[in-house]
Amino acid sequence: MSTDNPTTSVDDADSEVDAAELQALRERVEELEASMAAVDDGDDQQKMTIVATQGSFDMAYPPLILASTAAAFGWEVIVFHTFWGLDILHEEKSQDLKLSAVGNPNMPMPNALAALPGMDAMATKMMQKKIDENGTATIEELIDVSLESGVDLQACQMTIELMEYDEDDFYDGVTTGVGAATAIQHMAESDVQLLV
Repeated sequence: MSTDNPTTSVDDADSEVDAAELQALRERVEELEASMAAVDDGDDQQKMTIVATQGSFDMAYPPLILASTAAAFGWEVIVFHTFWGLDILHEEKSQDLKLSAVGNPNMPMPNALAALPGMDAMATKMMQKKIDENGTATIEELIDVSLESGVDLQACQMTIELMEYDEDDFYDGVTTGVGAATAIQHMAESDVQLLV
């Protein structure tokens, strides 16, 4: 009777296959880790891109508050202002933004009344009074805080041309000449993307 155990030789073959597969798997993991290291530049800073499209008084606040808050937490923040949102960064126009009373479901008046001449101006003055009484930052103050915090406030070049603005019309520190392709690239690289 033979002392060779057929089970042992099958196990040995399986061990050799397993060792070869294990080695191949290890090599594949090393390749993947190397490729991921090339993709990950080691920058753990979170990034946020906000697209600001509305230039009414009440809609100027959300992108600036979110941007300055995220920057205070160490995030890299870009706010791309396009179409009416560009007026937020325009020094002269930002001083005269209006709160639209029509179509705003939270306004304490019916649309028929809100549509009367002068209602937008009245609603804006009421909101400005609340802001002053509450000690809330003004739009200009939020722009300053955002820029001081490192937020990149960008003005859409196409909209600058469309509205026939001059690049000197914007607050100091605003990045002009930014196109949609650059904004999309920022969005693709961001952890958080918001449309306001």
